[in-house]
Amino acid sequence: MNETDLEHYRHSLAHLLAAAVLQKYPDAKPTLGPAIDTGFYYDFEFSEPISDDDLKDIQKNMRKKIGSWKSFEGKKVTPEEAQELFKGNPYKLELINEIEEKNEDITLYTSGNGDFTDLCRGGHTDDLSQTDPKAFKLDKIAGAYWRGDENNTMLTRIYGLAFESKEKLDEYQKNREEAKKRDHRKIGKELDLFTFSELVGPGLPLWTPKGTLLRNILDSRVWSLRKKFGYEMVDIPHITKKDLFVKSGHWDKFSDELFRINTREGHEFAMKPMNCPFHTQIFARKLFSYREMPQRYANTTKVYRDEQTGELHGLSRVRSLTQDDAHVFCRESQFIEEALNIWEIVETFYKDSGFGELKVFLSLRDPKKPELYQGDDKVWIKSEKQLRELIEKKGVEFAEDIGGAAFYGPKIDFKSYDSLGREWQVATIQADRSMPESFDLTCINEKGKKERIIMIHAAIMGSIERFLSVLIEHNAGNFPLWMSPVQIKVLPIAEAHHEYANEVYNTLTENGFRVELDNSDEGFGKKVRQAKLDKVPYFIVIGDEDVKVNKVTLESRDSGQIGAISVDEVLDKLKEEGEMK
Repeated sequence: MNETDLEHYRHSLAHLLAAAVLQKYPDAKPTLGPAIDTGFYYDFEFSEPISDDDLKDIQKNMRKKIGSWKSFEGKKVTPEEAQELFKGNPYKLELINEIEEKNEDITLYTSGNGDFTDLCRGGHTDDLSQTDPKAFKLDKIAGAYWRGDENNTMLTRIYGLAFESKEKLDEYQKNREEAKKRDHRKIGKELDLFTFSELVGPGLPLWTPKGTLLRNILDSRVWSLRKKFGYEMVDIPHITKKDLFVKSGHWDKFSDELFRINTREGHEFAMKPMNCPFHTQIFARKLFSYREMPQRYANTTKVYRDEQTGELHGLSRVRSLTQDDAHVFCRESQFIEEALNIWEIVETFYKDSGFGELKVFLSLRDPKKPELYQGDDKVWIKSEKQLRELIEKKGVEFAEDIGGAAFYGPKIDFKSYDSLGREWQVATIQADRSMPESFDLTCINEKGKKERIIMIHAAIMGSIERFLSVLIEHNAGNFPLWMSPVQIKVLPIAEAHHEYANEVYNTLTENGFRVELDNSDEGFGKKVRQAKLDKVPYFIVIGDEDVKVNKVTLESRDSGQIGAISVDEVLDKLKEEGEMK
């Protein structure tokens, strides 16, 4: 199946689910049932609560019915006809009234030898009876407010999984079970990287010493790559007057996501939801000569967004997130070179982090929705053409994402697949001519005249929190040596080995490695188990023979026992493995 066929198949199964529910619960009120990425769902109002235990019978009904679902017959009806058919269902009546107000066609689709009719715009499998009944499965139930509004009735949502074949369904379920084991919230707690507090509030992660060290290691790596290309660090406040974001255009676009502050003097401020408008003001502090261009500013700092509580999820969706943000202010003639440098940083960082080949998307504006974007057509056409030229210079395959642009300009998005085959948005390069226009950003050219500059937004990790949620699940917390908060543990077997263990610990630490020494009173077996649970890349065992011959017994998390070697050999091995190529 192609993507469209798969979507139609899943949507058809949502109809089948509604028919099976009504057979078992005739007084249930169906509402909406769309296709989703992994299958489908349908929301119902039930007179009595149902549970996951009831799904088995509903699924059985679906599989019995599917053989007679050979077609979907659609017809246009008048509002009155539709209202008569659904007169006992206030949810369908609301939808019918909305369609009528928009002066759109009202269509009904009937299937299953005429035993089920639903309000629907279409998009179905021609003959559902020819599909594999074992390629779908009812998954779970959940609560869902009607139309997603917490002021409305709480409905019961039934989720179903559906794929092209039973094999694909089984593969998805297997990967999902593996994903549960790799859940970054679970592993993050086990590795003591971050925590949440009810007193602080949801969506506001607190970082432990190990988690903070991991964040700093990642940020330092990005900075080392940027420094090579002449970036300079800047710093900005966490709040701003409303005026800054009104001028940049963010106030109108994101006002619902802003944490607002009213001062005692009656001024309105906001917690910053992004950093770019601040960086424009650092550039605008003076008029730069063409000889001083480009100006490259880097800033790792927190931003704040008023996300809905129900949308928060571990580190992947938070209210306080840290951006490794950089902005390049350059001349038009410098754009390609600067963007290629950013691309090199992206490729190097993700290769070092253990991700595979990056997939490239050219994110463009949706020409059918011009109201969503700033700037005139000429500016957008120029920016989009420029990004195409950039991709052509790299000579890589890419896909277009119509509607994926930022409101101020098009961008190149990089996506990667994790070890479970899931696709993730990672880094981005954005071309922006809108903000330089809004803030009148210029430089002095060779002729002594003002020249409008272009602004490049460059996020490598984007949100450190979200990046870490992806990274933890990608490698199940088994960080590569250069990244691991603790690179090696030293485990003396008994108290008699403590003195030599301290010497080894000091030597490794003096050579710049992140080392832990476990000289606790715990049994040796427990120490080894804990080192393995902590997913430390290496640990050293020190016993009588090691002390006697002035060696250590080295064991690798990934390769198992290496054996007795000298401390110098350990240093050489760690340096070679941890060295950035």
